[in-house]
Amino acid sequence: VQLVESGGGSVQAGGSLRLSCAAVGFPADIGIMAWFRRPPGKKFEGVAACDDTTDREYYAESVKGRFSVKRDKITNTLYLHTDSVTSEDAGEYRCAADFRPQYGAPLADTACNAESCGDRYHYWGQGIEVTVSK
Repeated sequence: VQLVESGGGSVQAGGSLRLSCAAVGFPADIGIMAWFRRPPGKKFEGVAACDDTTDREYYAESVKGRFSVKRDKITNTLYLHTDSVTSEDAGEYRCAADFRPQYGAPLADTACNAESCGDRYHYWGQGIEVTVSK
């Protein structure tokens, strides 16, 4: 099983970008899938998540109203649509998935550092870069 991210690249400030995460080899009832990101020089932080166990979407305060996350259960793909991007949105984006419940806090990132989020989620993608130009 693996999580395969795509859609990263360069975007102008104020523009939009769509990231994809294909859950290859996973069953449809993954439970929860999420996006984390690591801004340059900082630690990983939770961005957005889809939790099938609560049927809810979760967003970090910094992206609310600008980003939207959707899960296509037919293709087993998680999408992150970003709008009105700023330089603060640049960094490495990683997809995560888990069958374990997240108890209403799927974006909690206290276990994250600049290298990884440890076993915060059981499955992680390799990561893709997003750069924001002026």
